[in-house]
Amino acid sequence: MVREQGRRRRPLLIGGAAVAAAGLAFGLYWFEPWKLWVEESVHEAAPSVSAAPNPAASANPPAAPRTVAEGSLISHEHATTGTVKLLRLADGSHVLRVENLDTSNGPALKVWLTDAPVIEGVDGWHVFDDGKHVSLGALKGNKGDQNYPVPTGVNLADYTSLAIWCDRFDVSFGAATLKPV
Repeated sequence: MVREQGRRRRPLLIGGAAVAAAGLAFGLYWFEPWKLWVEESVHEAAPSVSAAPNPAASANPPAAPRTVAEGSLISHEHATTGTVKLLRLADGSHVLRVENLDTSNGPALKVWLTDAPVIEGVDGWHVFDDGKHVSLGALKGNKGDQNYPVPTGVNLADYTSLAIWCDRFDVSFGAATLKPV
């Protein structure tokens, strides 16, 4: 009788172990907990004026990038600091520059231009996907200085803030109001 009970429990134990292993694998994939201990530093130079091949050939040297809006990052779900600048380059294109960024690493972090107001505290964590937003791409690193080209055709008058957005959990790590300069 004891052996028969052991035989009945074995499939349950194997099934339970398989479910636990699948749950662990899914949890590791979904949460990426190792990113809490992995720092990714990026140190990109600010966009600059490219030198003309022959200065005598150009009567009008290219203009330096001009800051058209700027702001300071505030913390939301994770402690986040740094500054952001929206730069207009000589060719008329725009680049969003994040400087001195310091935030946590996480899964599926994106840099978004949004039309949402930046609200401090928990009330501001989830507002950025409620309205208009445009993704400038994946966050390159959770520390340092980074440049994100703004896609051609984006009407910058429609966007008043930047969010470091966790696409996996629909939450802002940090955000900044872009104030015209």
